[in-house]
Amino acid sequence: MNLRELEYLVALADQRNFRRAAEICGVSQPTVSTQLKKLEEELGVALVERVPRNVIFTAAGQEALARARRILDEVAQMRGDAARHGESGTTRLRLGVFPTLAPYLLPHIVPRFIAGFPDVELLLTEEKSDLLVRRLVEGQIDAALLALPVHDSHLTGKVLFREPFFLAVPGNHALASAKSVGPGALADQSLMLLEEGHCLREQALELCRLSGAVERSGFRGTSLETLRQMVVAGVGITLLPALAGNAGQGGEHEMKVLPFEDGNVSRRIGLFWRRTSSMGRLMEETASLIAEVAQERLAA
Repeated sequence: MNLRELEYLVALADQRNFRRAAEICGVSQPTVSTQLKKLEEELGVALVERVPRNVIFTAAGQEALARARRILDEVAQMRGDAARHGESGTTRLRLGVFPTLAPYLLPHIVPRFIAGFPDVELLLTEEKSDLLVRRLVEGQIDAALLALPVHDSHLTGKVLFREPFFLAVPGNHALASAKSVGPGALADQSLMLLEEGHCLREQALELCRLSGAVERSGFRGTSLETLRQMVVAGVGITLLPALAGNAGQGGEHEMKVLPFEDGNVSRRIGLFWRRTSSMGRLMEETASLIAEVAQERLAA
């Protein structure tokens, strides 16, 4: 038995799907299946029932899963405690941020953090949200900025700010002259969205469902900047978080950013860390700093 087998077991429980569990763990689906079977053979009991489109944990599997989570949590704490101290003895804070927030907020946070915490070395990781949660639980990072909701019993956190969404349209679009976007404005509109794995994609799909809009077929962006440049080029419209907004005016190749009349079209961002972390005070202070910087940027 090894830690990787326990990680696969936990990932399978979280995802309830072998393919998604394999993606989260960065391995192939056969690897997860083989290692789980090896674990079952070693324990001498079936841990899961494999049924179409689902995975059901047996009673023995539920008990093994609970123990696996506790073991991985202890290992994560051990790794975190050791990693906080570099060769010089300097405290390290390994912070993860998802791609649709990182480039728009980190450049404003880092200088303030360095000035406010001169004895702390800040190490940054940019990954999609699911991978950040996994790395956080496993102790590979100490904290992560994530969009709510976050469902993991190992984590605690603090809500920092609410970030409104805006509709980005080309300067020559029919909606470009509007001052804001009303409830029916998106009906039958097609929005360019990000590829699978981005939390912003799920938020945009929910907006489409509520407004009557649809996803533009034949295109999925790999980054928010790709979507922005497609709007600037006049290809289509998309959803942008406020911190990424850039209200271009005028010419047909520029971009207009429109607020939604419903102020609830937004996402909430929080800082999350492990419940067992011994860095609680630093996390609280870091959360306060990030919240302050974000509010300044949103008001700018």
